[in-house]
This record gives sequence, structure tokens and C-alpha cells, in this order.
Amino acid sequence: MATTSKYDRRGVSASKSEVHAAIRQLDKGLYPDAFCKVLPDVAGGSPDHCNLLHADTAGTKAALAYLYWRETGDLSAWSGIVQDAIVMNLDDMACVGCTSDILLSNTIGRNRHWVPGEVLGALVQGAADFAQAMRPWGIHLHLAGGETADVGDLVRTVDVGFTAFARMPRSEVIVNRIQPGDVVVGLASFGQAAYETGYNSGIGSNGLTAARHDVLCREYAERYPESYDPTIPAELVYSGDHRLTDTVEIEGQSLTVGQLLLSPTRTYAPVLHTFLERYRAHVRGLVHCTGGGQTKVLKFLKNARVIKDNLFEVPPIFRLIQASGQTDWTEMYQVFNMGHRMEVYTSAPAAEALIGIAADFGIAAQVVGRVEPAAEAQVVIHSALGVFTYTE
Repeated sequence: MATTSKYDRRGVSASKSEVHAAIRQLDKGLYPDAFCKVLPDVAGGSPDHCNLLHADTAGTKAALAYLYWRETGDLSAWSGIVQDAIVMNLDDMACVGCTSDILLSNTIGRNRHWVPGEVLGALVQGAADFAQAMRPWGIHLHLAGGETADVGDLVRTVDVGFTAFARMPRSEVIVNRIQPGDVVVGLASFGQAAYETGYNSGIGSNGLTAARHDVLCREYAERYPESYDPTIPAELVYSGDHRLTDTVEIEGQSLTVGQLLLSPTRTYAPVLHTFLERYRAHVRGLVHCTGGGQTKVLKFLKNARVIKDNLFEVPPIFRLIQASGQTDWTEMYQVFNMGHRMEVYTSAPAAEALIGIAADFGIAAQVVGRVEPAAEAQVVIHSALGVFTYTE
């Protein structure tokens, strides 16, 4: 892989190496190998419980929503951005076994010259709508208000984030103990889940800086200079050949490029909530394939190699991004989820049960790989596009 990827040159990092270096000396909580930091029960003082406090944002996907809204006047794009920010918290917390009774507080920073009050209204309403939509599936989210700040000196358009809090029994915490012999079940990021209202491209909330600039054409830089970082090399700014309103035929539907890029990040909380009620003891690890894409699991491997040799066929959105940007497939698998955004490391019998539960929710799932012993942490991807090996 090239020393400096296009992703790096655009000022973002799939590996987040500098972030990890900055926090390396910090306390890692009660369970250092858990997907998120788990804290003592400060809220209740119980030795049998623990607390989770997590924060995340929709990232630069908000800049894409800004473009789409400016081009079409469609405020619904902002509801998806709220879902993106919530789900990036919700599904990280699900990876330690917490899937419900979660408190949420938003932080919205905007440049009021570009983002008016009607957008703020759509964001606030979007959070309420998503929380309501999750309740029938046993996922109870409680909105605790938040902070909206006009910070035009810091934010070019808008930044949407949430902080999440939960309290849970320590006995229910899932700690990643991935071992040789485990199988890897991938939960598809694309299609239409039972709790979704339309086709989901699977894009999620990672890699959107690359997706936006590789797919969309130069005219957006000229018309909306506030939508991108002016320090990005000019040849990497909106260097694609598509408009947001161009259409793509997928599964008999005609969808715009904008709709595909803005597909809300799918939550797997309903599936995991059901699965963990029956099979929590069988779970060796849960990995949310966000920053780092298909290499995310590297953070949780010890003397093990994950072989992924039965991945889903690459969804259309990722083929569109790659073809438009001519990005090396090695980089694509490190930046994007490429078809599944949640991995469950478990036994073969539990894997079969999980695949059936996911199907009940309209989500494709399959055994995508296995874990083998190795001298170092390693992920090896075997696909029709090539064999790609990643180490820390």
C-alpha cells in the first residue's frame, strides 16, 4: 500500500494512528479489551454495575447533507445525519453488550451564515423520530437535550454529534477475547432492514470525505467552497464525474447518487439485542467496522490472524466510489466497510442462529471468515478483487 493514501492527503486517517498515540497512556477502563471504555459505576456506586459514556459524530457526512439540501431543498437529508451520529454511538455500545436504556445528548456546532434555523429544527426532530422508530424493537433511547452553538470561526457548515450514557450489569459486559477457532459472522450494511423505510446503500458514516470528493464533480467546489477544506490538494477536491441528482439503477429502483451517499447508517442494535438475550455467553467478540473498515479488528487481536474469504459481493455504492476515484482496492477495504459493518466472533452453532435472527430483521448475514493462530495480529482478505494483507 502506498505510504500516503488519498485519504491521508485529504487530511483524514483510516487508522487514526495519531489519535491512538495521543491516548495510549490513558486509563483503558475496567476491561481494556472491550470495544468501548467501560467505567466503574460512578452513577450508582454498585460494584456489580458499570457505566458507559461514549461520544461520536456524523463526521463529514454532514457536509454532504449540506450540499444535497442546498441543491434540492430537501430537509430530510438532515434526519439521516442525526441517525448517523446516534448510531455511531449506539452500535459501538452494542459491541460491549449494551443495546437499550441509553441517554443521549446532542452537540451541534453550526456556521449560521450557511445553516439556518430550519436545519436545526430538522436535526432535533430527526433525533426524536429515530428514537420513536427504535422503541418497537426493544431499543429504548432517551433524549436529554443538548447544546447548539454558533461557531462559524471553527465550523465551515455544521457538525452533528451525540454523547451517550448507559448503566449496565458488569456480568453482561462483552469483552473481546477473539481466539483461533472462532468464526466471523458479518451483518450486511446494504439492502433494506425491517426497520428501514427504503434501500440502504451500506455507506455508513466512515470514508465520506473520500466518497464525496471521489464521486462528485468539480462544479460543487466552485458553487459551494464552504463545503470543503481549502488546504486539500486541488486535484483531490470534488474530482469525480457525478452530480448528486444522477440516477443509478439498483434492485429495480432508480436512486440518485445523493440518496446512495446519504443512506443513513444502519443500526444493528435490534438484531444484537435479540441475539444477546439468547447467546451472550457464546460471543467471543463484537467489532463495529467503522474507522479502519475491514481492518478494524486488528485492535483486538493477539497472536491471531483473521481470514476473510467469504465476504459479501461488493455493494454498488463502493464500486461507484472506486470506479470514480480509481482508488486502490487495498485502500478501499481499509477505509470503507465494503458490505458488512458489524462482525460477530463466535462458535459455528451460534453463528447459524445469528444468521437466522438477522434474516428475521431483513438483514443478510453470513460466515465471512475465521480466526487462525499467528505470530502477529493480521487480517487477510481474499476476494475476487485480490488478496490483501493488513497488520498493525
